[in-house]
Amino acid sequence: MALTQCANICDPTPQLREKAETPSSDPKINDLERAIEDDFATIREKYATPKYPIVLAHGLMGFDKLKFAGDFIPGVEYWRGIVEALEANGVEVITASVPPSASIEERALKLGQDIAQKANGRSVNIVAHSMGGLDARYMISRLKPENVEVLSLTTVATPHRGSAFADFLFDEIGPANLPTLYKIFEGVGLGTGAFSQLTTKFMIEEFNPKTPDKPGVRYFSYGADVQPSFWSAFKQPHKVVEKMEGPNDGLVSVGSSKWGTYKGTLVDVSHLDLINWSAIRVFMSKVNGGKRRFNAIAFYLDIADMLAKEGL
Repeated sequence: MALTQCANICDPTPQLREKAETPSSDPKINDLERAIEDDFATIREKYATPKYPIVLAHGLMGFDKLKFAGDFIPGVEYWRGIVEALEANGVEVITASVPPSASIEERALKLGQDIAQKANGRSVNIVAHSMGGLDARYMISRLKPENVEVLSLTTVATPHRGSAFADFLFDEIGPANLPTLYKIFEGVGLGTGAFSQLTTKFMIEEFNPKTPDKPGVRYFSYGADVQPSFWSAFKQPHKVVEKMEGPNDGLVSVGSSKWGTYKGTLVDVSHLDLINWSAIRVFMSKVNGGKRRFNAIAFYLDIADMLAKEGL
């Protein structure tokens, strides 16, 4: 056998390299950088466990657990099944609960208080969904609470540069109608500070310049991209964000999600799929004979595995 033939058969590297260097025919895939399609379709048998606790920080209008009838009916969890899966793998999990629609400053203050109370001085890794990543960045960079040491922050679909859908809503509502809308929120005990802070103008011109990364803290991020079905609640917001910012998960663009070390873009995953609120999508996929390509529990177990391998 010729040496070149043996090299081609025994060492497939040249063919793989050629394939990897071939530009994608879909320009959108190039925009996604590392497109993650099936990596988290199923749960692996083994995941490494990080040394330090993981703090889960929820997004806008989020919560830890809602109970509507005391202990008689199971509560609704923001991190649906994720906390239990992490704990079953030996991860110590701290779930923070901050004011649902308050300002970043207020939410960050409560986040720091939760960590200080529950971590008891131990170092932590924060994993944050959506606006929770902004709360964490503000807390780490500007509040620097005592008795809280953050080793890493992993953000999942966090609008680091705001969201074009927030811009759209403010334009549609109009300044004259905002006081009335805010009164409705305040009437049911909800804050209103978050909404204007999620605009692209505020994030790019105000928040980011004043909220630098803290030296010594590791920053990781993920984004997501989806093409909503005709009936999806994300259909309209996705259209708005796509027009202004490109690929997005229905609320937050891939570009806005990138911060620190960008780990990749989850393909065909919506903003709510990211916290395992995808029962209807999974059911419809099964009905139509489709294959499940994303399991949120596998995703968060892999984040924990990644943190462990980073020595965190």
